[in-house]
Amino acid sequence: MVILTTIYVVAAVLLLFGAAIFVHEWGHYFVARMCGMKVEEFAIGFGKILWKKEKDGILYTVRMIPAGGFVKLPQMLTSEAIEGKNEEEDTEPLPEISPWAKIAVAVAGPIMNIVFAIVLATVIYFVGLPEMITPPVVGNLSKESEEYALGIREGDIVTKIDDQAIPSWEEAYKLTALSLTNRFAVTFQRDRDEFTHVLTATPVSDQIPIKTLDLPSKFPPIVGRVLEGQAASEAGLKQDDKIISLGGIPIGGQGRLIDELQKNGDKVTEIVVRRDGENVPLQITPRMIEGKVMIGVQFGAGPRVYIERYPGPTPWENISEVGSLMWRTLYALFHPKQTGVGVSDLSGPVGILAMLGAMVKTDYRLALNFLVLLNVNLAILNMLPIPVLDGGHTVMGLIEGIFRRKIPAKLQEWATTGFAVALISLMLYVTFHDVFMRRGIFVDMFNNEAEVQAPADPSPTASE
Repeated sequence: MVILTTIYVVAAVLLLFGAAIFVHEWGHYFVARMCGMKVEEFAIGFGKILWKKEKDGILYTVRMIPAGGFVKLPQMLTSEAIEGKNEEEDTEPLPEISPWAKIAVAVAGPIMNIVFAIVLATVIYFVGLPEMITPPVVGNLSKESEEYALGIREGDIVTKIDDQAIPSWEEAYKLTALSLTNRFAVTFQRDRDEFTHVLTATPVSDQIPIKTLDLPSKFPPIVGRVLEGQAASEAGLKQDDKIISLGGIPIGGQGRLIDELQKNGDKVTEIVVRRDGENVPLQITPRMIEGKVMIGVQFGAGPRVYIERYPGPTPWENISEVGSLMWRTLYALFHPKQTGVGVSDLSGPVGILAMLGAMVKTDYRLALNFLVLLNVNLAILNMLPIPVLDGGHTVMGLIEGIFRRKIPAKLQEWATTGFAVALISLMLYVTFHDVFMRRGIFVDMFNNEAEVQAPADPSPTASE
């Protein structure tokens, strides 16, 4: 069963990711043919050719690295760094094409991605969309914390941050991480009363500078991975254990566990975990490492719960949200000191495929919704005015069309090849972080069980 599931996920991921690449390159291909241009190759992927077929003088290929694709058009400046050199030079020079034809070909790919995103968003509206909801309920706060001194207590519900509605912890984390400030007006609800406090967000850790509010979730911490040779493995903790108490003190979240561990120091103490429906007491001896108490576990996300939303968000809502998220991400990326978000936090093809695989495994509609995000991202990023990208070709076409002078071929070639090398270097950099720094996160995402629940009231009025 596991093998069949893996085959299904891999096949679906390659099909869906390939579809996003295909529609982009098909846009270039179709408009180029309409403009009477010579097309040498239509390729999905880069690198070594895995499959090829020639028809009507055009070589159709599938290549080894599924990180994009290209349409080789000799009448438009291309990059040998990505597309490779021509094996055979044409004996007859090809006719020049107008700059407006170049622009039309360049923008056709991103336009097709937007069209594809709209089609997918429309399908999602009619089939519905599961939405992950972790209720933003505050867990057990340390009595020494600033939040506790302000009067915040376990069970309080976060309803707004800076007047923006917060339906889940996921939305709270996203809002604080992408904001330029670290001070937030947080509104809580207790019973039927609401109150607001200004709280300071702090970096997750020295290794992860992305900031978050110091508000624990009211859910017991779950062991994601046990590090060999550390206190947790020696005590007998296992993956998926829910930590119920430490030293007889109930644990309502990761924050409380960490706080109690620091108080306990390296003394032997009892840790109770929930395993297979039973409470299992274990003796653990934490270790002092660089002045901090460590037990050697990585926390898991726990079972994810998705609430069925039917109908799904409208296509306009869906794509607007994607555009807003991308703008906030780019804005945060260019202000790393304030947000803690850097280039290393971006994901490349490996990370994208991993996230897509986790969503395919959970529900096909989540995968389709991720494709909406992916296609809008492809469209916007490709239209950045950078040589080798579609936006660069568009800018060069505009310059030629307005000034009626061609940009020197050597200048275009140097700029295009230089940016192609820079783009490949960036891709390798983020891929390194995907493989070596975030591998555990992607594995946990894939292995984590999820449950899709119907809404409490499935009647049509419930979603309006």
